[in-house]
Parts: sequence; C-alpha cells; structure tokens
Amino acid sequence: MSIPAFGLGTFRLQGQQVIDSVRTGLELGYRHVDTAQIYGNEAEVGAAIAQSGVPRSELFITTKVWIDHLATGKLLPSLDESLSKLGIDQVDLALIHWPATGDAPAVADYLPDLLAAKRQGLARQIGVSNFTIAHLQQAIACIGAGEIATNQVELHPFLQNRQLAQFAAGHGIHLTAYMPLAYGKVMQEPLLQDIARQHNATPAQVALAWLLQQGHAVIPSSTRRDNLHSNLAAQTLKLSSADMQAIAGLDRNERLVNPDFAPAWD
Repeated sequence: MSIPAFGLGTFRLQGQQVIDSVRTGLELGYRHVDTAQIYGNEAEVGAAIAQSGVPRSELFITTKVWIDHLATGKLLPSLDESLSKLGIDQVDLALIHWPATGDAPAVADYLPDLLAAKRQGLARQIGVSNFTIAHLQQAIACIGAGEIATNQVELHPFLQNRQLAQFAAGHGIHLTAYMPLAYGKVMQEPLLQDIARQHNATPAQVALAWLLQQGHAVIPSSTRRDNLHSNLAAQTLKLSSADMQAIAGLDRNERLVNPDFAPAWD
C-alpha cells in the first residue's frame, strides 16, 4: 500500500485545536493523518476521525513510536496503547520517531520489534523518521530496504537534505517531508513569492508542489480552514524545470528541528 502523497500533520496541535484541524481536514478531502506518541494528541486525533464519519477504509493513519519505548519489550505495548487511543485496530504506518539517543539501544535492537508489530497486524507498513544515512544503512542491514516504507525527515526549500535523499532514492526508500513550509518561512521568501505570482498560486503551494514533484509525501499542518484548503491545491500545481532548479538554489542547510538528542546529521 503506497503512502498518500498529501497528508495532514498534527505536530504541536492539542485538545480541541487538533480535533478541529483534523475534522476540517477530513471534510476538505484529506485522507492521510499523521500523529505521534510524543505529540500527546492520539486520543484527540482518534476522536476527530470517529466524529468525521469518514470510513476507516478510506483513511491512512500514521503514528510514531517514541524513543522511551525502543527498549526491549516496550515497543509493542506502546503501539497497543496508541491503537487504543486512536480507537482503531491497526495503523497504516508505524514509524520509529527518532533513533535512540546515543544509539542505545541500537537500530538492530528495536527494528525487529517494529517488524513484529507489522507481522502481528498492529501496522500495515513500517518505517523510520529522522534517520541519517548511517541509521538507514543499519536499518537496511537489519530488516531490508523493502520493509522501510518511508523515512520521515525535515525537508523544505531551505533544508534539502540532498545526500540523504540521494541515498534513499538509491535504495528505493521513499521520503516524507515534515515541516515542508519551514514554520511559514516559505511565505516570506521572495523567489517563492515570484514563482507563486507566475502560477497564480501561493508560496506555500509552490513549496509543497516542489516536494511533491520530487516524489516525496508532504504533511503540512494548519489550524485555519482556508490554509488547509489552499494547501491541497498544491497537488495540481505543475512547476517548470526552471522553477524546480531555481528553488533548488534556496538550500542553506537551515534545520529547524534539532533537539539535543538528535543524531549527527548528514
């Protein structure tokens, strides 16, 4: 099962705010919803899904296993708890949210548990998030590239992660871009504004289309209905090769998500 290219992110959204965002998104046509254990909103996401009336068969739901649950014996129970909060029997995609701090435990210690979650039916697909090339190499050695549905990473015009993207592509590993609008910074970028004017679009639509045309999935988030609706239009925006090349020139390795437990980035 492929990962829908356009999804709805829920990072930093809490309580009624996340319920409203997800319900609105589903009403507008979003069918891919991304959450995580550490977001503290799985129950609210589940409530919004239940209230929406959209059949489960039409939805693609992703959650991510937090680093505290990577130790032996903790991963599967944590996923069971996530399913309970979400009110579903199975997620479509379960990801390791971050490699373990200091690589303890090692990738080879916890990825077999994630694979077991898939085989037990807790997740239809599995993958990783915030994995570097070195971590991907370990993951491939452990469970094989074919089991890694995606690597969800920060990716936007100002952080293009080219080495990682090239490595992933070379091994047939799909990328999902989180923070695709760089916390809204894309809206202030003159080049993106200029390209947007040429296409009668918004800078956000241009940034999203740029990612989509490279074959990546995107999971922007918003609490505003007009932004949720506008972002969807990126799916029909076709950028020229000149546009794509110009945006490629915006790369400045500007990483916005870099907690103290992050790995050594490529």
